[in-house]
Amino acid sequence: MSERSVSRKRQEKRWYTVLAPEQFDRAELGETVADEPEKVHGRTIETTLGELQGDASENSTKLTFRINDVGSDSAYTEFVQQELTRDYLRSLVRRGSSKVAAYVTVLTTDDYRVQVQPVAFTTKKADRSQEHAIRKLMIDLVKEAATERTFEDLVDSVTEGRLSSAIYGEAKTIYPLRRVEIQKLRLEARPEEVAEEEETSVDVDDADVEV
Repeated sequence: MSERSVSRKRQEKRWYTVLAPEQFDRAELGETVADEPEKVHGRTIETTLGELQGDASENSTKLTFRINDVGSDSAYTEFVQQELTRDYLRSLVRRGSSKVAAYVTVLTTDDYRVQVQPVAFTTKKADRSQEHAIRKLMIDLVKEAATERTFEDLVDSVTEGRLSSAIYGEAKTIYPLRRVEIQKLRLEARPEEVAEEEETSVDVDDADVEV
């Protein structure tokens, strides 16, 4: 390929301004470059809640967005993950106390499948039965939250701290808590993907299963 052809190809590349979803006020997330719009689709960009809100105290919350639509000079995204930084989570651990984590997959009212990982930190060391009771309560409250909320509402509830506060209010009656956080929320499947999985799933009759 001649130098002129290489130069022309480089000039054909275009910069796209990457924008957050509407629920994050279409905030600018950065820029990305590509010679074809199709190549921008699927790219991910990471930022912090603090950067979006202009509040440094929220920099421990990382947000990941994925480009799912491209305009003439803008790339639009969907939310795919919220996660607390490891440094922040380590700062919550205290000697002589308990860390109780749970993992739960839920379906929102608009059929988004989401994995939510709540975590509770006690003031002192809890026994096994108390840890089990806290974990069960966290799972139950996350499931309840999903049955009452759309995907967007569930994300808002997590990023605004409302879900963790609700869990704290209930779980502290089991054992004194110092903190409750949602350490991760991840989009696992969109409604169309959930529907496709349901259509392709095969029900196996018990009589057909060899024991």
